[in-house]
Amino acid sequence: MTIAGEFSRDTFDSGHLARNAGFVGLAAIGIFVGLSDVLARAPANATDIGPPLAAPSSQFLFGTDILGRDLASETLHALAVTSTSAGFGAIVTMLCGSLAGFLAARLPLGLGVALRGLAATLCAVPALLLGILFIGLADRNLAVLAAGLAAAPFAFARAFDRARELNSSNHAETASATGISASALLRRDLVYEFRGMFVTNITSALAEVAVIYSTVSFLGFGAVPPHRDLGLMIGAARDAFFDAWWTAAFPAAALIALILCARLVATPDVKRQP
Repeated sequence: MTIAGEFSRDTFDSGHLARNAGFVGLAAIGIFVGLSDVLARAPANATDIGPPLAAPSSQFLFGTDILGRDLASETLHALAVTSTSAGFGAIVTMLCGSLAGFLAARLPLGLGVALRGLAATLCAVPALLLGILFIGLADRNLAVLAAGLAAAPFAFARAFDRARELNSSNHAETASATGISASALLRRDLVYEFRGMFVTNITSALAEVAVIYSTVSFLGFGAVPPHRDLGLMIGAARDAFFDAWWTAAFPAAALIALILCARLVATPDVKRQP
């Protein structure tokens, strides 16, 4: 076996392990989210559960915040809100980004190229600023939708470029020469593309939307209290962070875990080389 083959095998194995670790992490997060109301010792936003700013202990594993809320319970509830919101936003990204880009590559009269140029222009703007702009044009209650739309231009551009590659591939030319219609070829490409890339695309979108949504909430453009997500929890802990580190550290750790697991699942497969 060649050195290149050994390297490719090691790369494949490490990538495979990373994806499996991501799947396990997302599954665990899904269990915590699904059972958040059962596992949490207190309802969401329940104050005076304990003394204000109590440090982590056997009684309060994550400590309490300035209002005496149990941070372990609050983190569970906020993780459920952030995960659910990011999942909805990822669907918006897939529909308005990946699917739209794939279809736009087959539009006639240069319309697809014009849309690709618009997507490239939007890609030059940081996604966070796009999210804030969309919230300003709509409403902060639509922050999840805005986060999904903010991540869509990148997904649109990737899908468009991939579809153009498929359009100019040998199998597309052969199919056209044998009389297969453009609509039949489009349906086939959609099936193969989304079946093979769906998990990678949706988890990549999940991570991107989670970052955008949590950041706009941190900055005060997202969820409105009493609704709380992880970004809002971290933002609310800014004044007490240096005196009570746990008020921001545990919500931040939960957010990092969600994003990291989604990124690991989105790691592209590296096939073995001979």
